[in-house]
Amino acid sequence: MGNDLNAALLFMVGDFQVTITVATTWGIMALLGLLSWLAMRGRGTHPGFLQTAAEGLVTALEDAIATAAPQHARELLPFIATLWIYLVVANLAGLVPGLDSPTRDISQTSALAILVFFSVHWFGIRSQGLKNYLRHYLTPSPILLPFHLISEATRTIALAIRLFGNMMSLEMAALLVLMVAGFLAPVPLLMLHVIEALVQAYIFGMLALIYVAGGMQSQELHQQKDD
Repeated sequence: MGNDLNAALLFMVGDFQVTITVATTWGIMALLGLLSWLAMRGRGTHPGFLQTAAEGLVTALEDAIATAAPQHARELLPFIATLWIYLVVANLAGLVPGLDSPTRDISQTSALAILVFFSVHWFGIRSQGLKNYLRHYLTPSPILLPFHLISEATRTIALAIRLFGNMMSLEMAALLVLMVAGFLAPVPLLMLHVIEALVQAYIFGMLALIYVAGGMQSQELHQQKDD
């Protein structure tokens, strides 16, 4: 675990800085891609453990998504499930000696929050159509448009800062405990890290799901109220 707020610079590619956060993210993407490929190899034959586990995970994630967006669960599954799985692995990456969790870097959490921001509008427009989707910003009164826009911006910022702050404080607390107690209490510290990493991944993914589902269902709710 690092003790620096800034991600360490590994090397430069022209003007592009490759930090430890970027390299770790690439590693996580490669790992998840490899596991997905291995799980898909058994399709059409007798399923192995990896394929069975992957199918069970996908089913569980689809059921979780259905609790917030029952009519759009299958449509949202690829995005939300990928976000959840990535966050779990990224949050737990700090347990690997020599690595830091990418989500302790504000640039990483900001990128994820911006991705969620654009996904809300993308799914909303696909579901409702551009005209109907934009109309909900003027409902129930056009005077509320600035407040809707401020709400969009503030919740995106809060989404980024919440995950960054929690992961940064978790790793700093773990570092301080190790400095004071050495390795006398590694197991409780390890369990705390695992639980908190899972909780933060769940919270971020669930908030993203609620925001996206809200964008897709906003016009439907207004139509129900009008009826």
